[in-house]
Amino acid sequence: MPASYNKIALALALAAAAASAQADTNTLVGWAMLPAATFADGPTSGQFTGANPYGSNLPPYFGQQPVQGFSGVLRGAGRSLRVIADNGFGAQGNSADALLRAYAVLPDFKTARGGSGTVSAADWKTGTPLSAFDEASRITLHDPDNLLGTRIQADYAHYYNNAANPEVDPAIKAGRLLTGADFDIESVREDKFGKLWFGDEFGPYLIQTDADGKVLRRETALPGVFAPQHPAVTGGSVAANLGSSGGFEGMAINKRGDKLYTLLEKTVSGDAAKTLRINEFDIRKGAYTGIDYRYRLEADGTAIGDMTAIDDHRFIVIERNGCTATSGCTPFKKLFIADIAGVADGGEAVKTELVDLMNIADPHDLNGDGNTRFSFPYVTIEDVLVLDANTLVVINDNNFPYGGGRELASDNTEFLKIHLANPIRNPQPTDCCAPAQ
Repeated sequence: MPASYNKIALALALAAAAASAQADTNTLVGWAMLPAATFADGPTSGQFTGANPYGSNLPPYFGQQPVQGFSGVLRGAGRSLRVIADNGFGAQGNSADALLRAYAVLPDFKTARGGSGTVSAADWKTGTPLSAFDEASRITLHDPDNLLGTRIQADYAHYYNNAANPEVDPAIKAGRLLTGADFDIESVREDKFGKLWFGDEFGPYLIQTDADGKVLRRETALPGVFAPQHPAVTGGSVAANLGSSGGFEGMAINKRGDKLYTLLEKTVSGDAAKTLRINEFDIRKGAYTGIDYRYRLEADGTAIGDMTAIDDHRFIVIERNGCTATSGCTPFKKLFIADIAGVADGGEAVKTELVDLMNIADPHDLNGDGNTRFSFPYVTIEDVLVLDANTLVVINDNNFPYGGGRELASDNTEFLKIHLANPIRNPQPTDCCAPAQ
């Protein structure tokens, strides 16, 4: 038998073995990266945040807004994605000059067949590529009709209403633009009427806007739950019963697009340890229904990063701890299916592990780290999108300018396309009314 025949046979056998192994494991089939130092035009930002301990990307950012901190994802026009930037620099006290925006991005996933592995700006309305993150690439949350019940930075002459601070940027005042000192948006969904709903952590609140980010109504509080930044807490009338940064980190919408399911990041005081509330909200009535469920964290889990719907009763939840590749402790980053079918009001969702983000097959080394096993060790992983029954997109929140996820430097934003070993049965489009991708 010719030696060449033996080589071909061996190559075919190895390929078949690799294909079989891939079928039994979750596999990275697409990867792209947006550099940490990616900026859009806008008011000067970072005037109140501390310096990056790694010595790079030092604030302030004159005439710029970082395109970073992605904490929610929707399908966009064409092949684009729409991502929201959260409150800015991590706290209410350092983010008064960080605008609350959502951007359209276009990942060119690196795959086994090619692709650059880069992420570009896209037109918000059409999804076509843009050369920069300019006005056409985004919406900015704003309250021109003064509908919100809380004072915002645009109401003040100086940031934080403190004469010792710089004056509030004229663009913020003129447009009544929302900032990271006003709300901390961590989740977003589009309803059947084309309106956007943002989940906040400072109330926690739900904020409804039109498709262009214009506030349509007063913020809606979760009854009986108070974060430390809630005006009733800061005013001294009630005590906080939810930890800081414990609000609506996850939010899903049902198939009909008329009910939201909010998921808190932290446990409400008095609830069972390591349980998080899932509350049902009726969009037509603009009110919570009174129905709620519990999501129980794993022993190694300390918080959730996102929640998206598979159908009317199943959700995908990102669960994590605070460890990274540089922290000296073991990162825990997993996706679970949480099912509330047949669960009584107040009962616990049934969980099934779907993906271990610290152990994904990467047979083609798409991220170029020299390893055929891929891990995603970032402290905050806050975006999951169902493309189809076999494929998910997962994105990290890079907490710019900070980092330490993979190395002692500002974290980049990575976009993963994961092929599931166990396909999801009959998934709905992740966003009720968005175009398929």
